[in-house]
Amino acid sequence: MTAVTTTTAVPAARAGELPQVRRRRRLSPGRRLPAARLVGPLVVLALWAAASAAGTLDTGAIPAPWTVLRTAGHLWTDGTLPTDVLTSLKRAGYGFAIGLAAGVLLALVSGLSRTGEALIDGTVQLNRAIPTLGLIPLFILWLGIGETFKVAIIAIVVYIPVYLNTHAALAGIDSRYVELAEVQGLSRLSFVRQVVIPGALPGFFVGLRLGVTSSWLGLVVLEQINATSGLGYLMFQAQNYGRTDVILVGLLIYGVFGLVSDSAVRIVERRVLSWRRTLSS
Repeated sequence: MTAVTTTTAVPAARAGELPQVRRRRRLSPGRRLPAARLVGPLVVLALWAAASAAGTLDTGAIPAPWTVLRTAGHLWTDGTLPTDVLTSLKRAGYGFAIGLAAGVLLALVSGLSRTGEALIDGTVQLNRAIPTLGLIPLFILWLGIGETFKVAIIAIVVYIPVYLNTHAALAGIDSRYVELAEVQGLSRLSFVRQVVIPGALPGFFVGLRLGVTSSWLGLVVLEQINATSGLGYLMFQAQNYGRTDVILVGLLIYGVFGLVSDSAVRIVERRVLSWRRTLSS
């Protein structure tokens, strides 16, 4: 008896037909939507307005958006709001600039030198463990109750995240790049410019964004301590008189400042790190 073996042949593509290609599944988030980060705040604002119009919210506790907007207009026209906004911007700007410079400088010294790391990193980690706002009474005794201690506290709040993220980025640079730079005979300055800075920029921008946010958070508290001007002082006075609409004006301005500054850092980051191909890009 002869066994008959049958085989199933895969049908060949007909002449002139293209072979079927399996469609690739997209796993990326997709294209970036314009002004996407405004969608969430606008939704919250719409819900707030709808709840106020329906009478769900207690107007004494949470005034309607149009009431808050009208209050902001009155404060602006009588000159109170422009003065306080400018004062707050100066305090945050001075403290942020000092903290940014200190954080970057300490991170470079600590990340590029074992001696610097031994002297700096442990001290910064100790400072990080101490609540910065808990230093306020001590700084008042040292620096007085004027502007100096406020700027100093903001600088401390800013330099810690800048240092931590920049130092972590420096420590994460591949050692093969260092070996390649040594083989190429790069000088110390060229090594920093061509290897260290590009390698540390992603972490630096993360720390920069955290530092910007921290400066506004610290400013809210500091301006309510023996201040005579600023948004925090305006909110503190409104608390004494039960003016929740004025308090919401200050909170919304702080929120706008934080959103605008974070968006500005993101734009700069995308421009500077345009060579990266990441999920967010």
